[in-house]
Amino acid sequence: MGRQAAIVLYVLALVAVVVGMDVLFFRHEFLERLIVNVATVLVFAAFYLLFLKRWIVNSGTPPSHNA
Repeated sequence: MGRQAAIVLYVLALVAVVVGMDVLFFRHEFLERLIVNVATVLVFAAFYLLFLKRWIVNSGTPPSHNA
C-alpha cells in the first residue's frame, strides 16, 4: 500500500507543478507552455528513474550510500 501511495503522490505532484506553471506563467503562450510541460515531465521521469524507483521497490526504505 505504501508503494502505491508514493506513486500516486508523485503523479499528483507532477500534475500540480504542470498546472501551476501553466496558470501562473504560460496562460496565453501555447508553444512555450508545451515545451515547458514536456520538459517538466522529462525531469520528473528522470528523477523517478534515478532515485524513487529504487526507493519504492526496496519496500519504502531510502537507498543507503554504503552499498
